[in-house]
Amino acid sequence: MKIPRDAVLLRVFLGESDRFEHRPLYEAIVLKAREMHMGGATVLRGPMGFGPTSRLHTAKLLRLSEDLPIIVEIVDAREKIDAFLPVLDSMMGSAW
Repeated sequence: MKIPRDAVLLRVFLGESDRFEHRPLYEAIVLKAREMHMGGATVLRGPMGFGPTSRLHTAKLLRLSEDLPIIVEIVDAREKIDAFLPVLDSMMGSAW
């Protein structure tokens, strides 16, 4: 799949422990993006971060977190990203 010249980046922030249908949510998102023939997807794991609750998640040895930050980035044409958003919303909604 060739990535369009005027591609759009979709960035999704979630936690490592978030799940969708008995698998990690980040994995489910990437597999769905591949199934929908998106241009490309990358999963990045953050060593430190916090979310809406302001609870700090860190990979430091003395305070090992089981829910490190995860970023999923998906790149493709705006039309394909727009078509993917409702699918992503349903996956994210059931992960909570």
